[in-house]
Amino acid sequence: MRIGELAARAGVSVRSLRYYEEQGLLTSTRSTSGQRHYTEGHVERVTFLQRMYTAGLSSRTIAELLPCVDSPSEVTSDAALERMAEERERLSAHIEELVRTRQALDVLMATNRAHRERLRSTVAG
Repeated sequence: MRIGELAARAGVSVRSLRYYEEQGLLTSTRSTSGQRHYTEGHVERVTFLQRMYTAGLSSRTIAELLPCVDSPSEVTSDAALERMAEERERLSAHIEELVRTRQALDVLMATNRAHRERLRSTVAG
């Protein structure tokens, strides 16, 4: 199948497929005129890549996980699980930082509300 059909079947843009190829996450064969051609298995591959992106993984991290998919073994599975655990820790730390940031914003908003109330009291009085 050609790139447009793969994009439609996998629910992604043609641009995304080209990006996946640039990052080494997806390969295609080329016709003599240079058009990309894909197999039925590529639909599954793109769906898998989308799941990895949805989980917050970067293309670099996804590339590190692909040996588990392309050459499944206990070793590659263990390595993938360890890498995903590292990413989970990174995301958890980021979430904690976002919570602290939101709390700081809550304090600023409370200060602003109190200031507004003082202004109203001054104007009304």
